[in-house]
Amino acid sequence: MRVLLIEDDAAVASGVTDGLRNAGFQVLHVSSGAEGAQKAVEGEGPDLVLLDLGLPDMDGYDVCRSIRATSAVPIIVISARDDEIDRVVGLELGADDYVTKPFGIRELVARIRAVTRRSGADAANGRAGELQAVGPLSIDRRAQRVHVDGVEVGLTATEFELLSVLAEDPGAVYRRTDLLERVWSTSLYVTPKTVDAHIAAVRRKLGHPEWIEAVRGVGFRLELPRA
Repeated sequence: MRVLLIEDDAAVASGVTDGLRNAGFQVLHVSSGAEGAQKAVEGEGPDLVLLDLGLPDMDGYDVCRSIRATSAVPIIVISARDDEIDRVVGLELGADDYVTKPFGIRELVARIRAVTRRSGADAANGRAGELQAVGPLSIDRRAQRVHVDGVEVGLTATEFELLSVLAEDPGAVYRRTDLLERVWSTSLYVTPKTVDAHIAAVRRKLGHPEWIEAVRGVGFRLELPRA
């Protein structure tokens, strides 16, 4: 797996690079946001991006937004900012996970593997030919593509998996804890706010926020869209 590390702190970058390479990953390190945003989308691009928020030339949120404008590559934010609002903003901008510094390499590797299980080929394993159709909403799990009225909608791997789970039983209420278990499938630190942030992103990208209804104190359900 090819990992792009966007981190300006040389000591942190060195430790992460060595640890991931020892775990079998290929790592490309850049120290500026502009270069990172470019490397994330040029050519074949990386399989995953590790993104620091405190970069010297631009805010990491802007880097995340720039990457998301053209790519669905999984993004894990690694940051010293540990306020809840920072986590929520990062997830709403399209990050798949958020890890606060300091962290251990084993935790980081576990999070990378959890995110990649939800992406691309891993998400398609055993799902050949599986198509979910709910009114004008079409979800192709094998190709990991979503269309609304025939127009493709770009979702991250986590957003795609979340929508797919909700579409399994339209009209049924899924508790936040159930969605955390189904989509994130990890005991690492994630909270119900993580679900809310991703739901907000999916609503915005579908262009029909009313399709995913919040059930107060419980969770969410996908209402049957009307053509």
